[in-house]
Amino acid sequence: MPLVYIHGFNSSPASLKARQTSAWLEKNCPEVSFVCPALSNDPVRAIGQLEAEIEKADEPVGLVGSSMGGYYATWLAEKYRLKAVLVNPAVRPYEWMLEYLGVNANYHTGERYQLEQRHVDAVKSLDVPGLQNIANYWVLLQTGDEVLDYRLAESRYSGCRMTIEQGGDHSFQHFERHLPAIIEFLGLATGVS
Repeated sequence: MPLVYIHGFNSSPASLKARQTSAWLEKNCPEVSFVCPALSNDPVRAIGQLEAEIEKADEPVGLVGSSMGGYYATWLAEKYRLKAVLVNPAVRPYEWMLEYLGVNANYHTGERYQLEQRHVDAVKSLDVPGLQNIANYWVLLQTGDEVLDYRLAESRYSGCRMTIEQGGDHSFQHFERHLPAIIEFLGLATGVS
């Protein structure tokens, strides 16, 4: 059974949480395949990459999305009726993306690219007005997130399973301690400890 990890804006499969998830699964749940595509900087292509991963899977997929990845995961969870764990998710990224119009560089790879208004518009088109199945979501928030206001996600995902930890930061400190519960919530393995 696959777990699709969706990294954030200007991030990559080299992010700490992606690496922690991959290593934990390899050691504790080798039957769960880990998929973390290096997403295109173009949101339309990025969603296409993620849809391809979901559609080629023979079994249900579990989603874990961080920051912008949480925004993408919400759209995918609604479209495919999947369970998703959202870690400090972006709520209205098309608003703050305007500050990044122009040349940007990926934090991990250093790859430079041009962010244009059409990219922001594409992200806005993925906004989900209302969640159809709140039981499919578990939202992990840390109040010390210095990038995104956790209260936006707290409001947006009201009614969903939610864990709010005091302090922390945008990277979600000590994320790995939640991995057994994440795998159980996503229904990817049984008897996880």
